[in-house]
Amino acid sequence: MLDITLQYFPIDFDVAFLRIKQQYMVFIHYKIAFYVHVCFSVFSLFAGFTQFSKRIRTQFTKIHKTMGWIYISSILLFAAPSGLIIGYYANGGFWSQLAFCLLAIGWFWFTLKALLSLKQKNYKKHQIYMVRSFALTLSAITLRLWKYLIVLVLQPRPMDVYQIVAWLGWTVNLMVAEIIIIKYILKR
Repeated sequence: MLDITLQYFPIDFDVAFLRIKQQYMVFIHYKIAFYVHVCFSVFSLFAGFTQFSKRIRTQFTKIHKTMGWIYISSILLFAAPSGLIIGYYANGGFWSQLAFCLLAIGWFWFTLKALLSLKQKNYKKHQIYMVRSFALTLSAITLRLWKYLIVLVLQPRPMDVYQIVAWLGWTVNLMVAEIIIIKYILKR
């Protein structure tokens, strides 16, 4: 994901994914939202990986708290709102746009609920919402994995792939998150 992010720097509006988004490059809000989303999504992805280490949570609580604040603030203040903006302009028409906008809203909501649960000192609820939030954070990776797998196996048209992975990239993650919550968190 870092390699994917770095291809956009130095700032270039005619590289990689942005090549197929040229009709939106006239909109300053799209350009800003895209770069904000790309940068802060990477922060949330890296910070999120640290949050599920029992060792870090119990032995290095300061690291857990610091990385948690980086994770939560990068999503709530930057990555999810900018994701909603670029989701509105998603390739593949209405259904892809709906998928990406719902992803951004869900990402914001689960992360906010995790923060509010933490403030209430309800750590089990906090953990449940963090699992859901991170499942949506991981959609950046799973979307690409689904894309490669579908193209490799089915070889559909590019826009058909985009419409499919717009949904698969995060809905399957949420299903797995719910299984993890039921099997490992609620049973404790």
